[in-house]
Parts: sequence; C-alpha cells; structure tokens
Amino acid sequence: MDRRSFLRQSLSTGLLGCSAAASPLITPVTFAGGLGGENRLVVIILRGAMDGLDVVRPVGDPDFAGLRTAIDDDQVRLPLDGFYELHPGLSPLLPLWNSGELAFAHAVATPYRDKRSHFDGQDILETGVANLDEMQQSSDGWLNRMLTLVPGARAETAFAVGRNQMLVMAGQAPHRVWVPNTALNLSPHAERLLEVLYHDDPAFREAALSADAIIDALEADDPSDDVDTEAMMTDMGMSSGRPDKQLVSTLDFTVNRLRGDTRIAAFSLLGWDTHSSQHLRMPKLLGQLSQAILTLKTGLGPAWDTTTVLAMTEFGRTVRQNGTKGTDHGTGGAMLMAGGAVRGGRVYGDWPGLAEANLYSRRDLMPTADVRSYAGYAMQGLFGLSGSDLERVVFPGLDLGPNPGIIL
Repeated sequence: MDRRSFLRQSLSTGLLGCSAAASPLITPVTFAGGLGGENRLVVIILRGAMDGLDVVRPVGDPDFAGLRTAIDDDQVRLPLDGFYELHPGLSPLLPLWNSGELAFAHAVATPYRDKRSHFDGQDILETGVANLDEMQQSSDGWLNRMLTLVPGARAETAFAVGRNQMLVMAGQAPHRVWVPNTALNLSPHAERLLEVLYHDDPAFREAALSADAIIDALEADDPSDDVDTEAMMTDMGMSSGRPDKQLVSTLDFTVNRLRGDTRIAAFSLLGWDTHSSQHLRMPKLLGQLSQAILTLKTGLGPAWDTTTVLAMTEFGRTVRQNGTKGTDHGTGGAMLMAGGAVRGGRVYGDWPGLAEANLYSRRDLMPTADVRSYAGYAMQGLFGLSGSDLERVVFPGLDLGPNPGIIL
C-alpha cells in the first residue's frame, strides 16, 4: 500500500486516531543534527529549471545581447565583475555579493542530457547519480548518503521541509520531514498521545496539532500527477500578491531548527518553468529566493557565519528566447551559493561562449562543470568528507575535478 492509499484509509477508518505513533505523517519534516561543530548546510531545490543566463547575465559575451532582446530589457544594471551582471530581481542580495557572502557557478549541469524532462531532471539532481538507470537501482538522495558517513548523525541532524517530496534527503540515514500548514483531525486520545510524544519538541508539537491539508500535501509531491505551473505559483503566493504563508512557515521552521541541533536542511521553491513572459515572472521568483536567503541570514544571526546555502536547479534553459518572451528547457545553467562560510564575490566556472558553434546541440549553454562537484566540495569543506568518499558513496562515479575553493 502506498502512502496516499494508507492515508485515505487511515482517515476513513480512524486508524490514524489510534495508531498515531506509527503513522509516517507524524514527522513530515527532514533536517540533520549531531554532526558536531557549528557548520550548517541548506539546500534549496529550484523546481522548474531556473534560467541561469537571465539570473547571472554574461553581458561580456558579444553574442549575448542579440539572444535575449525581449527578456533582458531591464533599465537597472547590476554589474558584478565586468563580465557578468546580476538580474535586478536579486538586487536585495547585492550587499552579500559585496561582502563576499554570495557567489555563483555558471555553465553547470548534472549528467542528465537531451530528454529535458522536469521529473527526470529533478530526480537525477536529487539522487546525485549519473543516469536514470542508476537512479532506478538506488533511489536514495545524496544528502542522505552523506549522513551515512558522518559519525553521530541522528534524526534531529537533518530535515526536509515542505509539501514537495525531497528525494535529496530520502534514504536509510536518520532524518525527519516536516510539512508546513497541515492539520490532522485527531481524536482527543490521539491529541494527548502526540502531546506526550512531542512534549520536549515544541516545533513538532505545534505542527502536528495545528493545520488542514494532508491530502493536498501528498498530491503535491506525487510525480505521476500532471503539473500545472500556474497553480503551483499561486499555491506559493507568487502570482496573487498575497503573503506567501507557506514560504514564511518553511523559513521560520528551518531557522528555528538550524539555531538548535539541526545542521542540514533542504526545501524547494517552485515555479521556475518560464516558457512565457519570463521578464514578468522572474522578478517575483528571484524576490522569493532573495527573501529565503535573507531570512536565513537574519534568523541565524552569528550562525550565518558558518552556514552555506546551495540553490540548485534541474537544468538550464535555451540561450535563445522563444516566441512568447520566454525560454524552453535547456542544459547548462547556474547555481547560487550564499552564506558566511562561502568564498563569495565571484562567479565560478569556465565560460564556454555563446557562439552557435559553442552551444550544446546548437541551442543550449554548454556545461563545463558538474554541479555535483560544487555540492561535493561544499560538503568536504563544511564536514571534512574525503574526496574518495564523495566520489564513491555520495556521488557514485563522480570525478570531482579540481577544488574550486568555494568554502573559506
């Protein structure tokens, strides 16, 4: 029986009321604690394929301007290093760039090629394997495999937060999952049981006894369902102008846990599939990403100095705009790195050029580095993992290549 069937049966038969302690829904959050030390890692999955060429614009490339006339029409220019400019939607993060707490890696990708499916691309990104065949043999995530190498890791060490399934944290290593804004209609006896179980954990106690949409939460993380990007954006508060309550809840919970025993957290931001009106949609998306990073910085206080945030996406987008002022699924893209532990103020990576002969399949940015290598070197710098363990266990078969030195 799958989780959805179990839940529906539980709600209809009252099983949940008398067996709350055994239910997989009681701890719907994923975080990591017990690593020792003060270093923290936050992984943000940008679902939908963020356009790295729009976020970190290679204006120094002579071929760039003619490719994006309907998208790159902002009046505000935010130069970074003479070759790249920052999208104005990330202007709130410019002080972090200036203080060396923000960096990017450009022309990066997973090994996934050519099919350009969101589901497959995200699965490859989160499992950290080289191809779909390997993923079918091992469906655990790379953050979970990392935890198997860390002495003393326990459930409080790592959390996966949000309504979307975080495959990056899935696996046998201890971890927890938390879903914001959910509620269980429990019997008085079940409520009393939860109070006893979570007596010493106020965050879990409040979450377990408060909200209202478990079925919707499970529907949201089922990859077999059709994805309505506009509906996802509305659900995240990105298109209606209302407060983004889910993001606020996710960030509040994440900050509170990271200020305690938790050292690793992962959550998603949705809606990056910008096939149309990209110039109108990207500012809202980047505003949300800025909000997430600045909330982490402010909330963590001194702990920000030992924190690394990695924002990663399944693939990039085409170098040419399409007929609806958007971009289509591509290959090479960009990732964002932030935090006091990051050696920022620079864009990492080897730029391949945008001349047609330099493109992947004559349509996409050519990847010059594996995005997994940056994640691997971040974990090595933060938690002392060996290169051989990273290449053998965390990212099987990966050649890390030269260390770019992203961690101070």
